[in-house]
Amino acid sequence: MCRTPVPRDPDAMPVIEVTDLRRSYGDHPAVDGVSFAVEEGEIFGIRGPNGAGKTTTVECVEGLRVPDAGRVRVTGLDPVADHKEVTRVPGTQLQKNELQPELTVREALELYAAFYPEPADRRPLAERLGLTPKPHSRFGKLFGGQKQRLSVALALVGSPRIVVLDELTTGLDPRARRETWELIEDIRAGGATVRHHPPRPHPRHRPPAARHRRHAVAVAYDRGILG
Repeated sequence: MCRTPVPRDPDAMPVIEVTDLRRSYGDHPAVDGVSFAVEEGEIFGIRGPNGAGKTTTVECVEGLRVPDAGRVRVTGLDPVADHKEVTRVPGTQLQKNELQPELTVREALELYAAFYPEPADRRPLAERLGLTPKPHSRFGKLFGGQKQRLSVALALVGSPRIVVLDELTTGLDPRARRETWELIEDIRAGGATVRHHPPRPHPRHRPPAARHRRHAVAVAYDRGILG
């Protein structure tokens, strides 16, 4: 991954700020001097080829990995030094999210909601994601697209300030994909910042020119690709 300078509104306080981030695995530099800033309410994506360091960058932002060098701030907090506080900021949907197979959709939503002081109402959330007919369905019996919808719901039920979505539309049919992008717009309209790692660009994003270079990354915003 290479440095990606990103211009931003100087008067806005970024909710995510990454400066000269570096992280290596042995002799392999996975992230090599990446810098970007994301303002409140933006939709942004990190795109690049396999091995470009996209996942490592996000893990450093979430405090799951410790950078070798550089500076990372999430709502002004250090993900390492202020790890406990930072874990309360984002809601995360993983590409592969596994739950106990006997856990029902309703139980999963109630469990995750209990982790947050001011969770969202699970009922309208479930309705918007097409989970209303499945409240008593067990996770192990759900199809791929249904698991994906539940994973998104679990990322949103805590009313997070930042939403991290990994391979968001994988396993969804075209109609569900369109509805999911509409949901993202609704989330942003509510003030949340959305970070997604898309197999295909968000409808407002242009494909990044850097996507075919091994150690290159593009940070995509709802106003276009920057870097």
